[in-house]
Amino acid sequence: RETWLRLLADARQDIAVLVMSGTFYAQAQPRIGRLLAEASARGVRVRLCFGSPSSEAVGTRDREEGLGGTLAAKIRSALTYYREAAATGDIEMRLHSCTLYASLFRYDDQIMVNPHAFGEPASANPVLHLRRLDGGQVAALYLDSYERVWEGAKPWHGEDV
Repeated sequence: RETWLRLLADARQDIAVLVMSGTFYAQAQPRIGRLLAEASARGVRVRLCFGSPSSEAVGTRDREEGLGGTLAAKIRSALTYYREAAATGDIEMRLHSCTLYASLFRYDDQIMVNPHAFGEPASANPVLHLRRLDGGQVAALYLDSYERVWEGAKPWHGEDV
């Protein structure tokens, strides 16, 4: 928890998150929406991308993890933490409809990668802490993946989904 909060507080250029529901992110810090809005106010570009609750990808992940139809509700619940900051434009938010192989959490040149094992919730999988280096390819691979999903995702401004 402390690492996530330190990375958020230290970010100066980019914060980017890609998740299905990202439930633990808000649970680790219930004021996450406000902290991200504060980062935006100090000049950090903040982009969050969540699964679209009505998408086929969310339904598939729900079945694969045996969640009994609750993943869409988890996403809607998680979005409540960011509703105000999204509505005011303090942070950029989008909803994706992608099969998600890893949750991504970027803080400037560092990225936390949470690869997903089939049938397991994200929280049951490891987290890899990577740093983007000049000429390095591993972190760049995940950063490029984030950009591809972001480009195809639909903007969300705090409305009901």
